[in-house]
Amino acid sequence: MKALIIGLFVIAAAIIACLPAGLGWWEEVLAFLRGALPVLAAFIGLIALFIGIVDIKDRIVARKEEKIEEKTE
Repeated sequence: MKALIIGLFVIAAAIIACLPAGLGWWEEVLAFLRGALPVLAAFIGLIALFIGIVDIKDRIVARKEEKIEEKTE
């Protein structure tokens, strides 16, 4: 319950900080997002690359296992 209340409070504080009547940080938030987007895209691409490599390795191992099973039958 405490985490829910704290979470709602933090979300409300973030929204208030971005509003012009609050702290007016919307421009800074946009600048941060513009700067962080290429870095985030690079990390997502790197993760996708690793997942693809692992998938290829799993397929190779599965084919080897199928060949072994065929030989034993």
